[in-house]
Amino acid sequence: MNVLCLDLEGVLVPEVWRAVARRTGIDALNKTTRDIPVYDDLMRMRLAVMAEHGLRLATIQEVIGGLDPLPGASDFVAWARRRFQVAILSDTFYEFGMPLMAKLGHPLLLCHRLTVEDDRIVGYRLRQEDPKRQAVRAFHAMNYRVIGVGDSFNDVTMLEEADVGLFFDAPSGVREQFPAFEAVDGYDELAAELAPLAEVPA
Repeated sequence: MNVLCLDLEGVLVPEVWRAVARRTGIDALNKTTRDIPVYDDLMRMRLAVMAEHGLRLATIQEVIGGLDPLPGASDFVAWARRRFQVAILSDTFYEFGMPLMAKLGHPLLLCHRLTVEDDRIVGYRLRQEDPKRQAVRAFHAMNYRVIGVGDSFNDVTMLEEADVGLFFDAPSGVREQFPAFEAVDGYDELAAELAPLAEVPA
């Protein structure tokens, strides 16, 4: 059986931190793994910016509550779940991601946790080191074939470890740096690539 591993932000839902940046006017929070590939560097910057501006978890969760999946994402996930086992491998946090999972029909989400004190985000706990690669390895250990789909630098280890790795709506800089991975744009194109790999043709 195949497991389809999908990134979350930029693939199925808008970039959460960019939405927070728009709401708060804190421009530094616009940066994502497309801009700062090393996740720890990116999160340390975000923690410092949140502390500087006194940004609270409740504010971020309010912003997330107003977000909807990208146009066509919910239909795509429903299509994919009829054909594959679907897992979302994300560098988001459960405190952010679970409301979005409800809008996508509650697929499996593997991500991280925040450390929160008095409604302020003071740190984070990775599920494990190199979590996307390790998740794919774990599925392989259970004799699953894995298809990985992502859009950014932090998805590359997932795509490398997967049996099939695809970039979805990835920026040109990411595509050019990793030309070994096929790149598709839009859910129709993605579905067309995935359909021949499905064991359940429903």
